[in-house]
Amino acid sequence: MNKHDFDNQNETLTEKPATSDSADVEVEALVAEALAEQQAPEIEVLYEDEHLVAIHKPAGLLVHRSYLARKEKFFAMQLTRDKVGCHVFPIHRLDRPTSGVLLFAKSSEVANLMCQQFEQHTIEKCYLALVRGNILQGDILDYALKYEADDIGDKYAAKDKAAQDAVTEYLPLANCEIPYSSGRYPTSRYGLVRLLPQTGRKHQLRRHMAHLRHPIVGDTTHGDGKQNRFFREHTGINRLWLIAKSLSFIHPITHTRMHIETELENEWLTVFNLLGMDDCLDSGAAMDIAAL
Repeated sequence: MNKHDFDNQNETLTEKPATSDSADVEVEALVAEALAEQQAPEIEVLYEDEHLVAIHKPAGLLVHRSYLARKEKFFAMQLTRDKVGCHVFPIHRLDRPTSGVLLFAKSSEVANLMCQQFEQHTIEKCYLALVRGNILQGDILDYALKYEADDIGDKYAAKDKAAQDAVTEYLPLANCEIPYSSGRYPTSRYGLVRLLPQTGRKHQLRRHMAHLRHPIVGDTTHGDGKQNRFFREHTGINRLWLIAKSLSFIHPITHTRMHIETELENEWLTVFNLLGMDDCLDSGAAMDIAAL
C-alpha cells in the first residue's frame, strides 16, 4: 500500500455562503424536506422463529426510543417489529455506534427467560474491534469499572457507587503498520482483536481497551482523538470500529444450543484493504473470523 492509496480517499468539501435571506429560507426548507424524506436504515434478519428474532443492527442506530435522542426517527426495536409483523421485546442492548447481532424476544415471558441467561453470564458474546497499536498476545483483563452515570437519567443516583467487576478476554487476529504519522511516531499501527466480554458493564469493551492503551478506533468517548481524526480523513469512513460478531446461548423454549453470527459490513473489508491487512486475513486470521 502507498501514499497514493490513502490520498485518493480524501474528499474536499466546499461551502457556498448564502447570498440573501430568501436563500437562507430556501436552504432551511430543503433541509426540512430532506429530514422528512429520510430513509429508514436497512436491517437484516439473521434468525427468526416463533419466539425469537435476531437482526444485524447498523452502526448509528439506537436500539429503542430514548429521552437523550428525542429527534431520532428510527429505532432498531420499531424497525424489527415492522419487519417481522409483531411486537418485540428487547433482551440486551448495543451502544448506538456499535453494529452487529441484536436479539429480541416475541413475548415478555421469553424475554424474561433470556434476560436470566444474560444476568447469569451464560451468554457467549463475541466482538471484533480495530484498535490503535499492535497487540501481540491475548490475555484476560480483570479490571473493575466505576459506573458511568448519565447526566439526565442518573441525575438522582448515588455518585459514589463502588467499582463493578468487569472481565474481558482478548485475542489478536491481525496487526499492521502503515507509513503515515497520526501522532508522535512516523508510522501508525493497528490491530484487529477478538473481544469476549464475560461481564456486561457500560462501555466495557471500549473502556477496557482504552485501559490497555489500545483504544478502539472511532471511539469518541474513550479513544484517541488525533487517531480518530486521522482515520476518518484517510479512509473516508466515520464510525466506531466495533461489531458484535456473534451470540451463542441456549434457546429458552427448545433448549437447543444456538449460535447466531453476522457478516462484516463492506466498510470493514475496505479498511482491511487500505491498511494492508489482507495478507494476514487471507491466512489464520480469516479462518479465526470465519469460525466465530
